Amino acid sequence: MHHSIYTPANLTTFTNLDGLGLTAIGQRLTPKKAEILCQVTNPDPWCQTCGTPGNPRDTVTRRLAHEPFGWRPTVLVIKHRRYRCNHCQRVWREDLSQAVAPRQKISRTGLRWALAGLVTQHLSVSRIAEGLGVTWNTANEAVLAEGQRLLIDDPTRFNGVKVLGVDEHVWRHTKSGDKYVTVIVDLTPVKAGTGTARLLDMIPGRSKAVFKTWLAERGEAWKNNVEVVAMDGFTGFKSAAEELPQAVEVLDPFHVVKLGSEALDQARQRVQREQYGRRGRKDDPLYKCRRTLTTGLSLATEKQKQRVEDLFNVAKHEPVQLVWSVYQRMVDAYRQKKPEIGKWAMEQLINEIGTKVPKGLPELKKLGGTLRRRKPDILAYFDHIGSSNGPTEALNGRLEHLRGIALGFTNLAHYIARSLLETGGFRSRLHPES
Repeated sequence: MHHSIYTPANLTTFTNLDGLGLTAIGQRLTPKKAEILCQVTNPDPWCQTCGTPGNPRDTVTRRLAHEPFGWRPTVLVIKHRRYRCNHCQRVWREDLSQAVAPRQKISRTGLRWALAGLVTQHLSVSRIAEGLGVTWNTANEAVLAEGQRLLIDDPTRFNGVKVLGVDEHVWRHTKSGDKYVTVIVDLTPVKAGTGTARLLDMIPGRSKAVFKTWLAERGEAWKNNVEVVAMDGFTGFKSAAEELPQAVEVLDPFHVVKLGSEALDQARQRVQREQYGRRGRKDDPLYKCRRTLTTGLSLATEKQKQRVEDLFNVAKHEPVQLVWSVYQRMVDAYRQKKPEIGKWAMEQLINEIGTKVPKGLPELKKLGGTLRRRKPDILAYFDHIGSSNGPTEALNGRLEHLRGIALGFTNLAHYIARSLLETGGFRSRLHPES
């Protein structure tokens, strides 16, 4: 072992006090917490008013929550000198701005630990408060304020956006009050293959005006840099995208296939009611096959294929079979290895169900009308592979997990800040090596 690579044990450097301008002079360990007695490393006894030296008047003690070690709360007990100027009688304390922000109860190192825990380790505020040995409100207010200052308010986080995703999101599940927000996501790293989607912003409400106002607030240079906008079937988002004249609008595969699966479910339910005069029950053939019908044939097992075949051997189920065949063709078009073949297959399908829908299939007629209206947006996906809004849906799933960690939210401002810190792509800022 090369002993030359080691230095003598030093409590100041071990607890990261040297970066705070403090020096450890003692310690006190208890089963519940660790206290480190420290003092200012470089005291400045000079009066800022007249420049003459002051005399030490007394010493006060200030306690700060600090980065925990071994999940045992660590407290800095700072011996804080006060001086009196002999000339102008001014009284001042030693400067602690390097160690702590004004009116803050957590050291800068402790605050950085808490923010990293929230962003990179996905810790709850309760767990962070426990680690720091402070109340939930103290931890929450401090971490959100630091995250806002250091990460969210950074204007450069909007730079480099070329592929934009927009979707609605339910931020709380209650019987009253506003439930929806509009989430705006940067999909550029996904298309470029350099990373994951990141949340750019979250705005209360879901409407054309909400998205259009947000776009209008961006600079012209930023808007001209956006090449693709991926969205769901909501026409309000499409209308608002007029603010991006250079961008191609893409209706992503997730929502297109969802339109097909909804038409299939509606047809199945209608035929079920017509045959039995009631909703499906567990022994009804159509009800038993409800999940199998929405499984792509390429992924279906032999048992599932046989179940579908047996179902469609019944003549009364023919309407469901027609809608099911359209749904399968939609899925197959998106699974083609060559985009040009997938585009051709999807275009042929849209043209067919837009003009050749048999009577008695209202679900298929409605689906055909929707696909025909959004045909350019649907086909645009095949020219911009990787511009799917699927990662936006995945990000929504992460936000659902966040609500579970926090046991729900009642404050929308807190939810937006936590969501941005959770999914805003800030990990590399706090851990450059990751």
